[in-house]
Amino acid sequence: MSGHSKWSNIKRKKEKTDGAKAKIFTKIGRELAVAVKEGGSADPASNSRLKDCIAKAKAANVPNENIERIIKKAAGDSDSNSYEECTYEGYGPSGVAVIVEALTDNRNRTAGEVRHAFDKNNGNLGATGCVSFMFAKKGVIVVEGDGIDEEKLMNDALEAGASDFAADEDVFEITTEPEDFSGVRDDLEAKGYSFISAEVEMVPDTYTKIEDEEVSKKMQRMLDMLEDNDDVQNVWHNWEMPEED
Repeated sequence: MSGHSKWSNIKRKKEKTDGAKAKIFTKIGRELAVAVKEGGSADPASNSRLKDCIAKAKAANVPNENIERIIKKAAGDSDSNSYEECTYEGYGPSGVAVIVEALTDNRNRTAGEVRHAFDKNNGNLGATGCVSFMFAKKGVIVVEGDGIDEEKLMNDALEAGASDFAADEDVFEITTEPEDFSGVRDDLEAKGYSFISAEVEMVPDTYTKIEDEEVSKKMQRMLDMLEDNDDVQNVWHNWEMPEED
């Protein structure tokens, strides 16, 4: 199988979360709470969204006791904040396509803060659909390569229903269709594989390079502003990030 892996982007995301665990735990906690409320059950066996959120939390090294506490609180707290899902689309510097996914209890506040991040860094917040056509929703599972037999992992992934497999630097990246993601992840987990990350992502069809260093700094600053916002859950983009800062 061939694939165009963008581990450099995933690695940057991991490095950032490793340096800001409290914030990432907060974001995942909010996502877990929403999954419990919307799924109508605190049992992952009957709540597929919750099951996926738990897997994402574990891949981000959220302790099991934290996960259990959040789920119990959400299941028994009918008066807690009601979060709304919002998606924003636009262009960063040099026409980089950006999708921002948020969970918010105040849509006006979040929209204003997202717009500010775009405006401050020579970006433009656009209308719904202005860039999403350049992305495809895919399940993406990243496995650390150390001590892993590439051929065996590839065969295991394909037998489980994966659609693509790629080796990049010291990791393996497995791609699935969204509807196959949970099954492939569960099958690989049952076979003893552990994941650096495992979630459904918006994967760009093509990537955009930024040649100017100052423009790259603005793009990075915009991403940092968005990711530092507690309401923002995910930021997807098609920037081909440089190998070094």
